[in-house]
Amino acid sequence: MRFKILIILAFILFLGCSQEASTTHSLLSYVPDNASILIKINNLDSLKNQLNTNDFISKMKSWKAFSKTKNKVIPLKYITSNTNGILSFTELGKENFEFLYITEQIDSLSIDTTARDSIHSISYENKIIEKHVYRDASFFTLKIAKASIISSSEILLENLLRKQNNLSVNPVLEKLLSVPNQNKSAVIIANINNVNSILTPLLKDTSSFSISNYADWLSVDVTLNPKSIHISGISIANDSIPNFLNLFKNTNALKNTIASFAPSSANAIESYTFDAYSTFSKNQQLFLDRSTPLDSLFNTVEEIGYIHLNKEKAIVLNTYGSENIYEYLNANKKESIDYQGNEILALKNNTLLNNCLNPLINNYKASYCTVLENSFIFSSNKNTLQTIINSYKNNATYTNNNVYTSVNNTLAEEATSLYISDEKNIKNSIAKYCTTSFYNDFKKAKFSDYAFGIQTVADKKFFHTNISITPIVENNTRTSVSPLFSLQLESDISMGPQFVTNHTTKKKEIVVQDINNVLYLIATTGQILWKKQLNSAIQGKIHQVDIYKNKRLQLAFTTTNQFLILDRNGKEVAPFTMDFKDGSLNPLAVFDYENKKEYRFVVTQGKRVFMYNSKGKIVKGFKYTKASNNILSAPKHFIIKNKDYLVFKLEGGKLKIVNRIGKERVKVKGKIDFSENEVYAYKDRFNTTDIDGTLHQIDVNGKDTKTQLALVKDHGLVTTSRSLVYMNDNTLSIKGKKVTLDLGVYDKPQIFLVNNKMYISITDIQNQNIYLFDSQARPIPNFPIFGTSAIDLTDMDGDKKPDLVTKDLDNSIVVYQIQ
Repeated sequence: MRFKILIILAFILFLGCSQEASTTHSLLSYVPDNASILIKINNLDSLKNQLNTNDFISKMKSWKAFSKTKNKVIPLKYITSNTNGILSFTELGKENFEFLYITEQIDSLSIDTTARDSIHSISYENKIIEKHVYRDASFFTLKIAKASIISSSEILLENLLRKQNNLSVNPVLEKLLSVPNQNKSAVIIANINNVNSILTPLLKDTSSFSISNYADWLSVDVTLNPKSIHISGISIANDSIPNFLNLFKNTNALKNTIASFAPSSANAIESYTFDAYSTFSKNQQLFLDRSTPLDSLFNTVEEIGYIHLNKEKAIVLNTYGSENIYEYLNANKKESIDYQGNEILALKNNTLLNNCLNPLINNYKASYCTVLENSFIFSSNKNTLQTIINSYKNNATYTNNNVYTSVNNTLAEEATSLYISDEKNIKNSIAKYCTTSFYNDFKKAKFSDYAFGIQTVADKKFFHTNISITPIVENNTRTSVSPLFSLQLESDISMGPQFVTNHTTKKKEIVVQDINNVLYLIATTGQILWKKQLNSAIQGKIHQVDIYKNKRLQLAFTTTNQFLILDRNGKEVAPFTMDFKDGSLNPLAVFDYENKKEYRFVVTQGKRVFMYNSKGKIVKGFKYTKASNNILSAPKHFIIKNKDYLVFKLEGGKLKIVNRIGKERVKVKGKIDFSENEVYAYKDRFNTTDIDGTLHQIDVNGKDTKTQLALVKDHGLVTTSRSLVYMNDNTLSIKGKKVTLDLGVYDKPQIFLVNNKMYISITDIQNQNIYLFDSQARPIPNFPIFGTSAIDLTDMDGDKKPDLVTKDLDNSIVVYQIQ
């Protein structure tokens, strides 16, 4: 959180403030000793212009949290100056900050007199203080020696006059401002020990957070571009005070590697490096005020990092020697779990990291651990580690993330501390620590198109500090596949995962059923929203319907012996809890002939056909209520040349095609020894295959055109109205273009249309590989990926990036994002 507060602190200063410059000893002498913030300004007019034209800062100008700061600096809009000056903020009264603007007494400083309502002279200590009154502000001016001073407070000027014969300069300030930098927008100096009051109004009353133990001084140059903000400078930490940065005193920065282990879907990474653990341990001992160093189990660690993934965190310990740590963890494990060939250890002691690596790690339950290369990765839950392992194996790491690539090139390659984040992770932290008002302002500003980066680099007696806020640059030439999350269920999965729509958020959620017939609804973050015990297994896919025509969706399906409709919360919708004696129901069919939500729910059992309307009543006008043979699968509805066709596959090779009222519309002569594939409408014909691998194409007159494709018995077929795809052994054919895959056991191909692009998927069940192709039979980059079932594919959250869900292990699912 220290990193995120630095970002917040930096931009409090920008609202309505001004810009940087070189300064002199004489100007510094007028700065109050207890000033919290100094801004060195080279050109006030230029700075105001850059503040007004910076996109990021423009989003902040309406924030309630900064209204006081904005109001205080309103007087600066009536002042023009093209020379240098110093703007300081000093606390007068609790959480009330007043400013002084100090510049040389030259003609380049002018005050707008045309908009001024009045001016009053005040005599104090044989000097004249002038009060300028405007419609929206008032301020005070004083000329003393060679300086012109403008202030929002008369008291600050009076204090200055009382000590005018005994002025001095803080030597730290003088040192920090000794290097002139005329090309930067501003130089900001913060006395960290005095800035807590600036942050206090932004923090919750219950928050114990304080920035005062981060360092003593922060001095940074500010570069404002229209689209970005770059801040660079130094932090100074007093040796005698337990400041956070002193943990890394007398160490050298190393290359940060956390990004190579974090999934590309991560929201943020943190990294802390040091070249000598023994030095870090001594610094840690002083910081924690302990008489002896902490346990040396981790003496080969050279990097400690966090991976922020949704609302979960994983910890990475990068080492140059992992044997001793592994032996200790292995000896203290509860169990060992294999995941994609990687061992995951369930640990007995989940507080080990807190005990040994405080304050970098505290209040963290390290319940599970895995090893990647020489790095140990800990998590409070197994699912997070599975996601990290999966990403690592698929080379879908944070190094490919657009946030990382956009901001990383503005930072040093080696850093003592590093934090890179998207808006989401910062927003989560603000929600945790800051007031509701500040959170709402940040949320409304919509910084989702910005990348945030902060780093410090240890260098003898100070720390280089860099902060970068820059627009995210999309890399459209690269495709990556990254696991968003994995989730373990209580039991093995029976019905593969499927996306459904949340009618409130318009985003997708996931339904899945386990072997104990428990149905789960899972949010896009991996959170289980609800579970419902069913009496038997769901047949086929779950449909979504809007039976009340109010844009609220329900889940409709059959189990072995029931027809059910559930509402958004998993509650049964009357009267759609229908039991069928003897069971053996086929999957549910749902027809909506005119797309007016006048549904027809078709339940088939043996030879029987039950057609219900949206009120749960049998449709009396439908006459095809009993077939001549058992019905093999859910009936299908097609529209060909503006006519409706209801198609039933029957035992004995008969294909029954009827109209809306159940009257035979197409008489199909002959029999088809049906394969396990469905019937599809392709090029205005009814298409299916037989067990000998023959393609049957039946026209609306009942003519059956047979094409011998020489397919194996277990082939797969799927079509759209204009595209035909089949899988024959290990050869995939897409619209006549063939792709030979590795030998394996493949399920049936699937076709998806996402964001106006067609995707074809196929899963090798034997080798646990998922393949994805486009409509031209071109493989999607970075496939195959790991998976053990057929997939579902959609744009889960409307970000124009396809998301994929599949079964991971026997009892878990995994969601990937293609970007």
